[in-house]
Amino acid sequence: MTEATQATTGETKETEANGATGTTEAAGARPVVQGLRDFYEDPAVPVASGDARSRRQAALLAAALGPPAAYGPDGALVLDIGCGDGTAAAAAAPLLTGHRLVGVDWSQDALRRARTRVDRVVRGELDGGGLPLADGCADAVLFSEVIEHLVDPDAALDELRRVLRPGGHLMLSTPNLAAWYNRALLLAGVQPVFSEVSLRAVHGRPGREVVGHLRLYTARALRSFLQAAGFAEVRIAGAPFHGVPRGLRLADRVACAVPSAASILLAHARRR
Repeated sequence: MTEATQATTGETKETEANGATGTTEAAGARPVVQGLRDFYEDPAVPVASGDARSRRQAALLAAALGPPAAYGPDGALVLDIGCGDGTAAAAAAPLLTGHRLVGVDWSQDALRRARTRVDRVVRGELDGGGLPLADGCADAVLFSEVIEHLVDPDAALDELRRVLRPGGHLMLSTPNLAAWYNRALLLAGVQPVFSEVSLRAVHGRPGREVVGHLRLYTARALRSFLQAAGFAEVRIAGAPFHGVPRGLRLADRVACAVPSAASILLAHARRR
């Protein structure tokens, strides 16, 4: 049975835990990174922007999908592409009850951890030949906190569009370059939150975690990008970020009412 068939029938693909790739770490320092794969295999690298974002994104998708019975006895097939360790999928699952949720990731180690949280997982890469999934097999794709890490986001969206059926739903989340606090930081000459200049250390911005972001989007840029990639009915909502200091969290939640200023952008689009 092929991996594409397994995903569409809801069966689980067996994965092998190969562990994180070899790097060495001195006390108080991050590992010496040999490449992006080494970086993303490190379990210490943050994989999501918090459960509040995951739940809000899943609620939007559940409302867009409608009743599971409309898709047959097994509900809609929802692919969580770039699922990482499955934390975000686990937070989303209760809101997608009745639908089939399948985690997809390239990392064997991430999938080993994801299997403790997600019933079905498949190993696949957006590059290197594409995902092992049939054309038009999915009713929806969750693409959470992934696009900002990609060297070639154009090719990734082409692949997501391929595996979605016509009219299928794309729910994408990504940090907002124009978040309300980033606007103030830039005016003060400070590197924006979420942006990176190194994979080894934080330089010139608030925060202490290196997260490996290669690209950042504003709401306007994200909408235009999705439309150019063959998606329609693009709607942008906002979500809070768990890393905002406690004293600013109320302001961060309020900012979600203006998506272009929110911490996290939630994009819902349909495949043309």
